[in-house]
Amino acid sequence: MNNTGHRDYRQPPERKSQHARIVHDLGMRIVAGEEFKPGDRLPAEATLLTEYEVSRPVLREAVRVLVAKGLVLSRQRAGATVRPRSDWHLLDPDVLYWLIQSKPQAEFVNTLMMVRRVFEPAAAALAARVATDEALASVKEAYDGMEAATTADEILEPDLAFHRRIAEATGNDLLAYIGNMLSLALRESIKLSSKHANTHALSLPRHKAILTALLNRDPLGAQQATLVQLKETGIDISEVLEESGLGSLE
Repeated sequence: MNNTGHRDYRQPPERKSQHARIVHDLGMRIVAGEEFKPGDRLPAEATLLTEYEVSRPVLREAVRVLVAKGLVLSRQRAGATVRPRSDWHLLDPDVLYWLIQSKPQAEFVNTLMMVRRVFEPAAAALAARVATDEALASVKEAYDGMEAATTADEILEPDLAFHRRIAEATGNDLLAYIGNMLSLALRESIKLSSKHANTHALSLPRHKAILTALLNRDPLGAQQATLVQLKETGIDISEVLEESGLGSLE
């Protein structure tokens, strides 16, 4: 069962421990890129101890978490240095949350749509070639959930499952992992596009075309249907952003 699909990445996750609070704050400040840029050193340990009013072990544990997420490099006596963005673990749930929070909505969604255009058509084509009947039945089950939904909120989870299960249907563990991690960001895209009028009526035929191609074992058809779905979704999102005065997608 996917355990990543229920966090709302525009609502701060619950934080209980002191070190988690520090991780969240420093992580946001690093990813935002205004206060700390790649190559910059974080403030000295003594400064951070005073700022956060915590013990040295708590602070060091927080820094270890940031190291594990690829955000900083910590060396004895040299302190912690912000790593290049290319080293960040961008699919880590926390790093992804900070990224979404720090970027303008249009910029983040545009980045996501570029990734989707590279990943999803190829995954759909592969799934059409190699998926087991059981895997395709799982994709159809997700589509049936979308069809049965009566509100934008109800369609969200089966829509996420539809895309995630196509990646899983490739039988490639790495592609399945990428699809699962992308679903964290995809949630934001779907929630945004769902603000478009008649979103349910618009979304179903696009997904049905992908499903039909998969069930027909038609790789080219699955690839093309996915490209069409992404293109039209991008148009929907652009209209929503423009109506909200938040710009548009490229």
